[in-house]
Amino acid sequence: MSPTMDTDSKSLLTRLLNRDDARRRSIVERLRGGTIVFTNGVFDVLHRGHIEYLQEAHRLGNRLFVGLNSDASVRRIKGPQRPLVNEQDRAVALLALRSVDFVVLFDDDTPAELIETIQPHILVKGGDYHADDVVGADFVRAHGGKVVTIPFRDGYSTSALIDEIVERYADSCLKTSHHA
Repeated sequence: MSPTMDTDSKSLLTRLLNRDDARRRSIVERLRGGTIVFTNGVFDVLHRGHIEYLQEAHRLGNRLFVGLNSDASVRRIKGPQRPLVNEQDRAVALLALRSVDFVVLFDDDTPAELIETIQPHILVKGGDYHADDVVGADFVRAHGGKVVTIPFRDGYSTSALIDEIVERYADSCLKTSHHA
């Protein structure tokens, strides 16, 4: 995103919550009788697989909270060259989706504390996880909630996309750098 943020991006960021705001929003939703859904991830280079996954997650309840790994967290988990897209820009991209109600940045390696803060009714992860292995599953179930896995979308992966970009453009980048 450019150094000066446009009005639309600023309004989207009103739904980028800190942990305390997320707790308050979840309490309000619970008092309204709503169903809180939570998922989390890096969402670096947002693609169709992410979008369809988030749409399905949103359909499971009234409010979808997305825990978004901070840049520091992503570097610890994925390595020093990630993320490609910074946390503010990843948050704006997620918040631009109709299916995402709130985004909460977290700096931990897992969303366990955030899940305990929000106390979702439904915890969602992709089908590449087994429901019993999902971080926070025991907590959510102990509080009367459930864990849902959404089938993984074959052919959609940020890592595969990065590999494809490198493969397609590596030669032309090398040729360009030799001419400089």
